[in-house]
Amino acid sequence: MSNYDKILNYTKKNNGYITTKVVESLKINSTFLTNLVNEQKLERVGAGIYKLPGYPIDNFYILSKSSKNMCYSHATALYLHNMCDRIPLVYDVTVPYHYSGNLLNNEYISLRYVKDDIFSLGMIDITTINDLTVKCYDLERTICDIIKDKNRMDKEVYSKALKEYARRKDKDILKLLKYAKKLAIEKEVVELMEVLL
Repeated sequence: MSNYDKILNYTKKNNGYITTKVVESLKINSTFLTNLVNEQKLERVGAGIYKLPGYPIDNFYILSKSSKNMCYSHATALYLHNMCDRIPLVYDVTVPYHYSGNLLNNEYISLRYVKDDIFSLGMIDITTINDLTVKCYDLERTICDIIKDKNRMDKEVYSKALKEYARRKDKDILKLLKYAKKLAIEKEVVELMEVLL
């Protein structure tokens, strides 16, 4: 199998997307990517990110590949968990305090900074509508985040998410309280859950 075929086969298996990092891990020179773009067999959709023509643009995936130190949070995480039907125009992204990457200059991103030990708390892999994997906070961490930042949240999105969470069969109140304690919002979370449950 030629290097071109290897790249295209991998891209098809990965729902139409491939990155320069993946090509390098396959021990293939990135000039093969450039040639595929020139032949219009691939499209460059971001720095080091390529997709097959005809596949949908997935901004969640493209953005997630622009930095390894990011995690979708707040209203954007609610959307990825199907707890909010508003497609984000600005993406809520949480990064560690020391972050200094290219997301800083992106007008479509609302950055939240957290300490390193809290950054990975509740981080999971979730699939986008196009079946591509991105980093996102789990439901309990997301609920804690929106409670902690309620003044920056849209009121309708906030109250709908809390009511929806209270109704869910798969909610994990013990995990929610464990996170709340780590995030120093235990009192608010307990009071809210007493009202909602």
